[in-house]
Amino acid sequence: MIKVKMFDYEHEKDLEKEMNEFLHKMSEDQLVDIKYNVAAIGEDANEQIYCFSSMIIYRA
Repeated sequence: MIKVKMFDYEHEKDLEKEMNEFLHKMSEDQLVDIKYNVAAIGEDANEQIYCFSSMIIYRA
């Protein structure tokens, strides 16, 4: 069965940490693909909000 695990964080280091913890629990044969996206939202001229997200596709 193919499954997905979604991750979404404001800081890339948090995303990296959580993804590595999840991947550590599975074998390399289970991994199918990883999708990654970064979005930046500027609410005003002095502030930007970042969203770092990824999806791990794997075999359960």
